[in-house]
Amino acid sequence: MTANPPSANRAILHLDLDTFFVSVERLMDRRLLNQPILIGGTGDRGVVAACSYETRAFGVHSGMPMRQARLMCPEALVIRGNSMNYMKQSKAVTEIIQEAVPVCEKTSIDEFYADLSGMDRFFGCWQFASELRDRVIRETGLPISFGMSTSKTVSKVATGQAKPSGTLKIEHGTERPFLAPLSVRKIPQVGTQTYQTLRNLGVKRIQTIQEMPIELMEQVLGQNGTSIWRKAHGIDHSPVIAFNERKSISTERTFAKDTTDVEKLRGILIAMTENLAYQLRRGQKLTACVTVKIRYADFDTRSLQARIPYTSSDHVLIPKVKSLFEQLYNRRVQVRLIGVRYSHLVEGGFQMDLFDDVDERLELYRALDQIRNQYGDRSVVTAAGMEARTIGRPNPFNGEAPLLLANRHQ
Repeated sequence: MTANPPSANRAILHLDLDTFFVSVERLMDRRLLNQPILIGGTGDRGVVAACSYETRAFGVHSGMPMRQARLMCPEALVIRGNSMNYMKQSKAVTEIIQEAVPVCEKTSIDEFYADLSGMDRFFGCWQFASELRDRVIRETGLPISFGMSTSKTVSKVATGQAKPSGTLKIEHGTERPFLAPLSVRKIPQVGTQTYQTLRNLGVKRIQTIQEMPIELMEQVLGQNGTSIWRKAHGIDHSPVIAFNERKSISTERTFAKDTTDVEKLRGILIAMTENLAYQLRRGQKLTACVTVKIRYADFDTRSLQARIPYTSSDHVLIPKVKSLFEQLYNRRVQVRLIGVRYSHLVEGGFQMDLFDDVDERLELYRALDQIRNQYGDRSVVTAAGMEARTIGRPNPFNGEAPLLLANRHQ
């Protein structure tokens, strides 16, 4: 089988912020520069969410157990991280890119595609991309790499080869020789299981796939094999899809030790609910669907959701989360993980809650959010939410206690 490669007139740009979480932490604390950094859960069951290049030299990678990473790189500094800081910096980068390019697709918190096709008539695509990268670095202080080619697949692989803090352009017609010597793991869509299947076939390099008949790939991996074969040849006609805002936010907690302490579970859920509600208000969002998730010690996982009127108010969300938890937690056995998720998000200021909120309550939320904006999203909590501080995590206030409120939502 043969397939037509992407048009030579296409110019697809892929941008990826380098070790994004680590870079944000270093932006806030310059003492972390050139230090080995691990970001993620700090307990025995914690997982590495991100790591610096200094730790990768020891074989550390994201997704591995934090305990293992600490053994491999004992001198690494371990940071729990703060999602609000990462979201804030991601938004700043997103706004710069969206303002500059005709079509932007945001595929994760730190990764973007842009279609620059046709811009060579007015401004060289490579020069434009280089100046855009310089602007991101200059205005945010965050390192970023990019790759450019005629397809999303090749541009993404090129970015990976350009890292850290580099650039790489793959000219039309050179896609196959560029990809050939690389590991098959470099192909987007090749995960751990697919990689193992290919290794069992003796396939390690992309060149081997290029030399295989597509029928064999399809026989082994089905439609996924056909897609991988095409990508190994640099064939990817998928368009850059305009970025849409996220439709849900969530948070969850895996405990260092399984627990049946219902009061503490409720307290953690309340703290989660408050934090996510604050994120909604900060992002001018409202939610219409709440989900509570429980994973028991035997890994049996259950979830329950409920539709609600659009809101971002703690006093509306907390009772609903508590009600869902009471309905969901019926096994009375040890719990390994709990989580909260808000979905069906829409744009909408907090004023949309005026229909059921008294002025006193609105002023309270504004005051609390102002404190959080200035001192951090965990700087003020209800008394019930304080229980979240005592299970499976160190004190996040670095010796400074948060402002404690009475349980006015209950």
